[in-house]
Amino acid sequence: MATPPPPLRRATLLLLVAVLVGALASTARADLVISRADRRVDLTSHIVRVLASLKVENVGPDPVSQVLLSFPNIQAKNLAAIRAFGTEGKVKGPSTVLPIEVVQPSGAPPELTFFSALLPKPLEKGKILHLDVLTVFTHSLQPFPEEITQAEAQLVVYQDSAHYLSPYPVKVQTLAIRLPGGRVESYTRHPSAKLVDSELKYGSFEDLPPFSYLPVIVHFENNNPFAVAKEVIREIEISHWGNVQITEHYNIAHGGAKLKGEFSRIDYQSRPYVRGVSSFRNLIARLPPRAHSIYYRDEIGNISTSHLWSDSKKTQLEIEPRFPLFGGWQTTFTVGYGVPLQDFVFYSDGKRFLNITSGSPIEEILIEKLIVKVVLPEGSKDIEVSAPFPTKQWQEVKYSHLDIVGRPVVVLEKPDVIPEHNLYFQVYYKFNNISLLREPLMLITGFFLLFVACIVYMRTDMSISKSSPSYLAKLQWDEVQATVQKIQGIFEQCLAVHDKLEASLRDLSRTGDIQSCKASRKAADAQFKELSKELKPLLTSLQSSPQSYQIWAKVEDLIIKEREMQEKLMTRHSTVVDSFEKKLRGQDVENRIALQQQKIAALRQEVESLLEYISEI
Repeated sequence: MATPPPPLRRATLLLLVAVLVGALASTARADLVISRADRRVDLTSHIVRVLASLKVENVGPDPVSQVLLSFPNIQAKNLAAIRAFGTEGKVKGPSTVLPIEVVQPSGAPPELTFFSALLPKPLEKGKILHLDVLTVFTHSLQPFPEEITQAEAQLVVYQDSAHYLSPYPVKVQTLAIRLPGGRVESYTRHPSAKLVDSELKYGSFEDLPPFSYLPVIVHFENNNPFAVAKEVIREIEISHWGNVQITEHYNIAHGGAKLKGEFSRIDYQSRPYVRGVSSFRNLIARLPPRAHSIYYRDEIGNISTSHLWSDSKKTQLEIEPRFPLFGGWQTTFTVGYGVPLQDFVFYSDGKRFLNITSGSPIEEILIEKLIVKVVLPEGSKDIEVSAPFPTKQWQEVKYSHLDIVGRPVVVLEKPDVIPEHNLYFQVYYKFNNISLLREPLMLITGFFLLFVACIVYMRTDMSISKSSPSYLAKLQWDEVQATVQKIQGIFEQCLAVHDKLEASLRDLSRTGDIQSCKASRKAADAQFKELSKELKPLLTSLQSSPQSYQIWAKVEDLIIKEREMQEKLMTRHSTVVDSFEKKLRGQDVENRIALQQQKIAALRQEVESLLEYISEI
């Protein structure tokens, strides 16, 4: 036997112990004998499918109503689907689907998981049952090595039993393992083992006791896409205006051996089937025949690297991600399309019902978490769901354009979804056709009211009456603004006169012309008197206006500060002229007016700040 990897060796030892314990319980199930068991294992994909064709015979005295199926726990934990088809008679005829349920027979070893195939009628003594059992396993192909470089092929390991593990004796059995092609690194050697092309056969084996187990391990090359969707959200929105819109959001990863080292785009483009043999470049989605308005995009935008073929029987979409996916890499994208309403929504017994597949249209994809959302039209009621397998279900509400109470949403969630789960399910609901008129009537009413509002607006005089309080208040405020502007102009002229007096003092210190300085003082007095006459009626008018309450206090403060500054300036002017007449030294003159100069500068700054504040108002 080829040497298996260490983890598989430990699992094999545990299973052998379980088999020894299970043999003790076999006597309780001695009524049935499997006269022939042919198993075919398909390893061409990362999803493992096993079809066991059994010929079961009742050799006991009593009728039997069920057939037990056993699996090691290490296999059962990866079991995604199991189906049984049976027919009674010596010659195999048309089969019927048999219900399957999990059972725990008394005395059964805990290392095994048991299922029961319930027969439509008890199998009498001496009768023969032809039973076909299809089992589908996920995560059963383990990459070995777990990390590979860009140029290496992907090798995987599969473990099973050459003997059919059953609680019943098996007279004759065979095992055929179909491989994807390529090289086979190793497989468990046995006298009956035979490898021909891409098929490995074991057997036949004869007269095997219950729970017989012969471990086999196959280490082979498998570069087929290991497409694993972490999550798929499939939204189906029904519109009774003739369309069903389907939107599918994918988060897909490569579940194979992880890429070791760096990725070289140049090497990949030059020899993609050598320098990227373990990656997958595209996925195939089989859409309904009359699918239309198909798009394929991601967060960046539309992805143009896709191809579509369509005819009367099918629509095939080839999805090509933006980059090749190596082991451990993942990508997200969205596929959307519409289908005719009459192809999927029907009417029966007073209810409408949606009849559509639940899974993804992408071939050979494993979905770890599938969420299907069915968005029904607003106003739908009495909602019922019929699914072909157990699912977690709840309802939500979605709001779209022109919705009032929202659209009911039926949500179905299922883990570990495989292509075999892509079965039809039904959503039944009641919907009144009158509700179809709701949105058109809302649009008509909305446009009608808009046009009426435009007509009323165009024919209404929106001007303000000249006798209204708001209009009078606006006029008064305009008068206040005009008056304030004139007052500002007067104070700016006063500041200009102050500057002239300052200039006359500078000329005096430079030329010593006392008479010229006195003449400037006399002219300034005359200008101040003239400006005071102009300011008086303006202040009276501003004070009498009711709109001046927010600005009058600042104007009063401005008048006080300017007059104080004017007095200080005149006093300093007289002091300087008197000093020059007495022919005092320049330093003595500066000492006499230093304090006055500081007060004048401070008052000048306050006056300018008040003028700026009034200007902002």
